[in-house]
Amino acid sequence: MPGHDDIPFVFAGAGLDRLAPRRDDPDWLRETLAAARTRFVPVLGEENTIVAGSDAPAPLLLDCAAARVLLTQAHCMVLLGSYAGETCFALGLPPDASLPAGKIALTNLRPQLAVLESGVLALLGYARAMVHWHRHNRFCGKCGAPTRSHRAGHELRCTRAECGNVIYPCVNPAIIVLVTHGGHCLLGRQSGWLERRYSTIAGFVEPGEDPEASVRREVREETNIRVTSMQYDASQPWPYPASLMLGFRATADNTDIHCNDGELADARWFSREDIVRGIRDGGLVLPTYRSISYRLVQTWFEESGKYSLDHYPQTEAFSDR
Repeated sequence: MPGHDDIPFVFAGAGLDRLAPRRDDPDWLRETLAAARTRFVPVLGEENTIVAGSDAPAPLLLDCAAARVLLTQAHCMVLLGSYAGETCFALGLPPDASLPAGKIALTNLRPQLAVLESGVLALLGYARAMVHWHRHNRFCGKCGAPTRSHRAGHELRCTRAECGNVIYPCVNPAIIVLVTHGGHCLLGRQSGWLERRYSTIAGFVEPGEDPEASVRREVREETNIRVTSMQYDASQPWPYPASLMLGFRATADNTDIHCNDGELADARWFSREDIVRGIRDGGLVLPTYRSISYRLVQTWFEESGKYSLDHYPQTEAFSDR
């Protein structure tokens, strides 16, 4: 099996060339929009689209002819880049847009994390994030005038000349951390999750705050645990709506848990034996495979050399983060 660092995270963007220099090339854009190999990724409202059937689901990628009938309904079109030899554009559509006939389903991508391969998830997640940004910035936040798309959908400008406001896609940084103490790790469960589902602690970085300070604050606010040391591990994009998860390992100074701010319904210390027992008897569901939260748990779990999570496959995917 490949090492942990060789396994791509979901939404991580493997194999996608964003073609950023082409965003300012109107002649190239005009030719590409009519090219046979160009594909359009429809997003209806906030939902992605997949082709469902007896085989494994696949993303719905429309050619120019199929997309042309939808262009009058589209509120935005965004150059995503080149994937698998095809130039792809996101197409933002209303929730009730009429798609081509066939077994097509609208979907949140979370249930598809264990089904679709990483490159496809990256493409669909990117499309969803950009369409979400367009939907939520149709008017200038400075003066209220309508905005207009520029740079192949990667820039929005206020249409009121006196204002001149320019809006760029933004990413919300968030920390996600596995806290350990002795032979135990700290996992929590949000109130909307099933009682068996536990994951690492996470929260958004606040303005004027560095990620390390956010780790200390979020862990203390959510669980009453004081963090004494930490180390950055890796990052993962998350398109709900447009976050960047910054993954850390941290060491706790105390063990008395109290869910202070109501973000978590429960938080517990788990030994490696607790995790093995929980997976075996169905009482514990860990984060979904290929997520940064799973990677953090897996790295700690296997450090002793006694255990491997690969020996304890889960029958149910956890897709919240």
